Amino acid sequence: MPETPRRARQAATLSLVFGAVLLAGAAAGAWGDPGTPGRRVSADAAPAAVATLAAGQDPAGAALSEQQAEHLIGANGDRWGAYYSAQEYAEFSQGLDGRYLGVGLSVGRGQDGVTAVSQVQPGGPAAEAGIAAGDRLLRIGPDEADRLPVTEVVARLRGREGERQVGSEVVLAVRRDEGEVREVRLRRALLDSQQVAVERLDRGVVRIAVRAFTSGVAEQVRAALRGPHSGVVLDLRGNSGGLVEEAAGTAAAFLDGGPIGSYQERGGTRELTAPPGGDQRTPLVVLVDGGTMSAAELLTGALQDRSRAVVVGARTFGKGTVQQPSRLADGAVLELTVGRYFTPSGRSPEGGGLTPDVPAAGTEDAGALALRVLAGLGTRT
Repeated sequence: MPETPRRARQAATLSLVFGAVLLAGAAAGAWGDPGTPGRRVSADAAPAAVATLAAGQDPAGAALSEQQAEHLIGANGDRWGAYYSAQEYAEFSQGLDGRYLGVGLSVGRGQDGVTAVSQVQPGGPAAEAGIAAGDRLLRIGPDEADRLPVTEVVARLRGREGERQVGSEVVLAVRRDEGEVREVRLRRALLDSQQVAVERLDRGVVRIAVRAFTSGVAEQVRAALRGPHSGVVLDLRGNSGGLVEEAAGTAAAFLDGGPIGSYQERGGTRELTAPPGGDQRTPLVVLVDGGTMSAAELLTGALQDRSRAVVVGARTFGKGTVQQPSRLADGAVLELTVGRYFTPSGRSPEGGGLTPDVPAAGTEDAGALALRVLAGLGTRT
């Protein structure tokens, strides 16, 4: 389990910013006016002091406890309502900038209850200390890792309140295979979140996996397309969304102009359009599942509606609403749903998600299915 924010709903709302619009969470530099906290639209989280909002007033400047905020969210019936403390919001903003505070390792727990390192980020504090994937994590500080919930293990790696700063320390005890127990002192650092993975397969096929649309992702996708390739699998499985401008930029890499989608903002509609010059010819398959949400659904719907890609996998999550955040007096943020976004044909993923063109049946390997579908599309000549 990676070093991600602790609350499931908030993790699900990590997401989409279109400059002034966010389709799924919180982002840095996304305020309507540069340097002015307050007017931003989002699509994966929600509220703004509902009490004043119900009266048509701006909630900015109000102060609410987390319990009051949760009560207002529930009373409003907004399934995407969310409250963020100032610290949590800063971390989400950081995450959408393509960075996170941590030690550069992910952990998981097997059926035997053993906590182990599942991934180590190259160049991060854990890698520099010699920790490797497969090492067993025995202790965090004085506490046995196996006795803690995995979410607590992750929280301690990221740091508790007062520890979430560059240079703060966490002490781990690790063991490789049956070797000696080694105590490692790591200093937390700001690390790149590495949301894009590129794999070049046989016959000129390139597989581009995008986990979230953080800052710079669209350019990373375009860079992957500059190399020789005869077909593309764009893997959006588990993609929780992100900055809409990055999702739109990724769509534009595969479109020679034309519509990408639209979203509502302050009673009006804003159109997203691809500039001319994208690759309209290379065979393309988009791979999705139930974890594909928000900005990733906007991208999928654009390529599907424009008949640019064959969508393979399972029905997507179904997050198609737009939220507007407001900063409270204590720096916390409340978001409330204010509208929806739509694909070029006018569909909204909200509730039902998007249906793949070629569904993966049962336990079928969706990745292998995507390659078979791509082969059936032929190759660029």
